[in-house]
Amino acid sequence: MSLAASGVITCPSGRQRCPTSSGDRLTTHSGILIMPATIETAKAVVYNRVPSVTADFWLIKLMAVTMGETAADYLNVQMGLGLTATSLIMSGTLVGALIWQFAQRKYVPAAYWLSVVLISIVGTLITDNLVDNLRVPLVDTAIAFSIALVLTFLLWFQVERTLSIHSIFTNRREAFYWLAILFTFALGTAAGDLIAEKFALGYLAAGVLFGMIIFALSIGYFFLGLDPILGFWLVYILTRPLGASFGDLLSQPTQYGGLGLGSIITSAIFLGAIVAIVIYMSVRHEGEELVVIDEDEDSAALSEDEKLAVFSDEV
Repeated sequence: MSLAASGVITCPSGRQRCPTSSGDRLTTHSGILIMPATIETAKAVVYNRVPSVTADFWLIKLMAVTMGETAADYLNVQMGLGLTATSLIMSGTLVGALIWQFAQRKYVPAAYWLSVVLISIVGTLITDNLVDNLRVPLVDTAIAFSIALVLTFLLWFQVERTLSIHSIFTNRREAFYWLAILFTFALGTAAGDLIAEKFALGYLAAGVLFGMIIFALSIGYFFLGLDPILGFWLVYILTRPLGASFGDLLSQPTQYGGLGLGSIITSAIFLGAIVAIVIYMSVRHEGEELVVIDEDEDSAALSEDEKLAVFSDEV
């Protein structure tokens, strides 16, 4: 890896990448990016370990939630494993997936989205265990997970001084990221069930309701200046009940307001779509980001192999 006189970072693979300023994120689709003439401090370039937020991101996230809902129902009810056994099996599987994910030093679609599918199942099962086995009211469950999520964000910011999802390049930041995601799924399950129960909404009506809320948040982000971090996490929470509503609509019997496809067919449809998109992302390097960090501060926890380039304060 070398730094050419023009300020273009050249990697051994022949691909050329360039940072702009500390904390900036870069996509890897363009071939050449020009660096400014001077930089205040020494910088390093690293991969972000989680994907950039694109339309593909939200599409596959929604499908992952939907598949997670129907797959959990299949294991719990149709296979007769029960809630406790299903929870233990899926939690153990999630641990294995997260070990694979944490072993990556860049965004790898297969590892990342497998972890998302499994953590959506486990987050749902945590809420189901509290409500069904321990008889904790949905209101109390929703409040508890709201507090847990806020405390996670507060601790994350206190330790890292940022909540940006575009600079997840250390194990500690990634741990905060996945913990927050776990609580969003648990909270989304509790909030979705609470609203559906309180207002006696059907699957379609509930899905439309959550879709409208997400649409309103999108309007707020694009036109009204909604904070991007707040907007992202609110939508992340709400896509869980949205996906679950449409998953139930497809899989549940017609006498209960569903379309009667069953959990096996519904899960297979969404699994096929997820695999196809993951393959597309892997081939096209969709969602990859590069992050510029301060060499003397932010990169202390990184090995030299994780740094794509290190360059001095002036070019």
